[in-house]
Amino acid sequence: MSNKTGSWVTLSDVNAVSDMLSALPPQMRDPVLFAVPFFLLLLVLEWTAARKLEDGNYERRDAWASISMGLVSVATTAAWKFLALLGYAAVYAYVAPWHLPATSWYTWVIALVGVDLLFYTYHRIAHRVRLIWATHQAHHSSEYFNFATALRQKWNNSGEILMWLPLPLLGVPPWMVFLSFSVNLIYQFWVHTERIEKLWRPFEFIFNTPSHHRVHHGMDPEYLDKNYGGILIIWDRMFGTFQAELFRPHYGLTKPVNTFNIWKLQTHEYAAIARDVRAAKTWRSRLGFIFGPPGWQPRVAMSPRVDALQP
Repeated sequence: MSNKTGSWVTLSDVNAVSDMLSALPPQMRDPVLFAVPFFLLLLVLEWTAARKLEDGNYERRDAWASISMGLVSVATTAAWKFLALLGYAAVYAYVAPWHLPATSWYTWVIALVGVDLLFYTYHRIAHRVRLIWATHQAHHSSEYFNFATALRQKWNNSGEILMWLPLPLLGVPPWMVFLSFSVNLIYQFWVHTERIEKLWRPFEFIFNTPSHHRVHHGMDPEYLDKNYGGILIIWDRMFGTFQAELFRPHYGLTKPVNTFNIWKLQTHEYAAIARDVRAAKTWRSRLGFIFGPPGWQPRVAMSPRVDALQP
């Protein structure tokens, strides 16, 4: 399939990716990897609809940047998961007070719900602590909202790795932690679209949906720092971060990066933090630029008025 400006994803590409993943050893077969061909197929269908409707929902360079970032993230996530496996296995074997049976239904409930709650927690922190936002912002950098945007993943998963630690500590087998997060990630793919309007009200009340996630990606003041949920939106309702979709959002960062270079998209905020820290005059300001919320600035002391100094 192609457009006026160049070639695009074809069904043969989807089949080739599927064949490549099937050749991997069983221990390397992450469910997310096997979902990739279906991701690409849905992306092709959505892009075709956008082209037919001519609504400007896709931009070729932006979509390719998203896909490229997603492909790199497959490798970086595998590396982070390998490191996490070593730590989780040690915690599970030597620290956990008990081991939950993988054959029991309640263990799966704890794993799936636990991962989703911890994802909400990490996601909220990522929007409020600039150092963590520096890695998460890459996912928000597109000014389009489509299935390609779902593939625009970060390359630094260290924060999530630390956030999942309570689960092996509670006796959840490490492989179930990874599998549960893969399920969480796969679910979140379909909510990155403007093609699906609001759904059945009870479903919208409990689960994350395209309508809820459009709000999360909006840069409008009403939508900033809202709807952090992965699978369940009830966390946002419980903890005061829920916002219903009132109008079509404007997508992207409040300070656009204006590049399709995937390295710059991933690293520009780290560079901005380094510049701010170098220019800071006090340690309080340096720490604020690192651990304060995005956009944090040191408080400027007010100069006394001239007339107030006169007798």
